[in-house]
Amino acid sequence: MIIKNVNLETVCGITSAIPDNLLDEVAFAGKSNVGKSSLINALMNRKSLARTSSQPGKTQTINFYNVNEAMYLVDLPGYGYANANIEIKAKWGQMIENYLHTSKRLKAVFLLIDIRHEPSENDQMMYEWMVHQGFAPIIIATKSDKLKKMQILQHVQMIKDILQVEPGTIVIPFSAESKQGREEIWQIVESVIELPQGYIEAENAKREAKQKQPAPQEPKKKERWKKTDRPVAKKTLRKEQKKKVKKK
Repeated sequence: MIIKNVNLETVCGITSAIPDNLLDEVAFAGKSNVGKSSLINALMNRKSLARTSSQPGKTQTINFYNVNEAMYLVDLPGYGYANANIEIKAKWGQMIENYLHTSKRLKAVFLLIDIRHEPSENDQMMYEWMVHQGFAPIIIATKSDKLKKMQILQHVQMIKDILQVEPGTIVIPFSAESKQGREEIWQIVESVIELPQGYIEAENAKREAKQKQPAPQEPKKKERWKKTDRPVAKKTLRKEQKKKVKKK
């Protein structure tokens, strides 16, 4: 998908009602400091759409990003932040659970796992809970640029084994630095969402208008001198003849 415009449309806190959106949604979940904000920025081709921070647990709300007036990308709160107290952790969990149960337009859930490390207990609990609730989470193994190419396949298999993923579960190695995995993620998103008819018609109209535009004509070369009936000077003829010989 070509990103033409994107904006943070809705922010939901603990006491906020989940918006009843008319466009399809895809959601991204992951523990604190897994690189979720960097992933969203990379998907949207923006540098600071989602704020990144060295401090884990920065995302404490559910953020709805409207993409091209055609779909929503939903950023769920980071879970598993060790320094957060039990009450806050419980509220974050309630927010995620409430959204996953309430949204009528949710088409896919992506679960982010740091490819460098074994999935944590919180990661395992989140995956098991999603599967138990009837979801088929797509795993995004973030920070793949931190590993060598040979290590990536080994760590992807490690994630599958520890999570005991369901058969056919997709695991996509992703790097916010190199953009590895970006196209694969968008292919999945585009395969599960239903674009609004108005958006499709507008895109088709733009494509047809572009095809109807006449091909640009090559600019005419300016003549080095005006055509006249006067004989060309001998010096000029010799210069032109030398240039032709060099070109040959």
